[in-house]
Amino acid sequence: MTDTLLALAVSTLYIILTSLIAFWSRKYTEYYVRDSFLKSLFLEGIATAELCGACFELIIIADNWGVSMYAIYLFVLTIWWSLNWGDATACPYTHLEELVEGKKSARNAFLLIWAELVGGLVVFRYIQLLWFLEIVPTHKDRAFEDCTTDLQVPVIYGAFIECIATCMCRVASRVLGDLNPRFATAIDSFVGTSLVVAAFNYSGGYFNPALATALKYGCLGTSFMEHVIVYWVGACAGSIASISVYKMSFVQNFIRQQKQKVV
Repeated sequence: MTDTLLALAVSTLYIILTSLIAFWSRKYTEYYVRDSFLKSLFLEGIATAELCGACFELIIIADNWGVSMYAIYLFVLTIWWSLNWGDATACPYTHLEELVEGKKSARNAFLLIWAELVGGLVVFRYIQLLWFLEIVPTHKDRAFEDCTTDLQVPVIYGAFIECIATCMCRVASRVLGDLNPRFATAIDSFVGTSLVVAAFNYSGGYFNPALATALKYGCLGTSFMEHVIVYWVGACAGSIASISVYKMSFVQNFIRQQKQKVV
């Protein structure tokens, strides 16, 4: 029991350490980088590194303490990220949405996506170092272990799951942004975490191409094309579809009704 609690405490401390490093990296970036777009590139890279670094450790938590414990940590972390990332999203499809809506140029969108991928891929070396220390048994042999895919269903089903869940997440976020209810951040986090848990045993529930690539690209059981179809095409298609779903009359009517109730 003591060993189990110690292992969980170490995983928790690693997540906190990662968050603190990202927190101060953001502070230094905001203070020293003057060019607004260059600052955005750094902040996206830092946010994605923080996201992926924490989620690497969440894999350890899920493997050893189950999906329920994983969900609790993810819920709290999602709130933390919402409160600290500012305009950074650590998610490629948000930039594609703005590209489709004409709010962002193709050049800027793809540079931001590139920054996110760099942040997500580079952070594994940092995590690998922490795991290599093997302070607790749950990290034993994890630093250089061959990873395996989380995709437990046929590729087309996995892509469909990532697509639908991503669409639901994005529509919920847009509606909450419009209504701005009390505890909106917590509600958004709850919706996202619930969808992740629902998809956990099917596609892994990533709903973020950069996160999926950082954690699972090249893992045993999924080819390059299968990874792209499920975690890039599926998630991005769901994100783009959310723009149209959000504009549908039943969604807009719901928003108007809720605003009228407040008035």
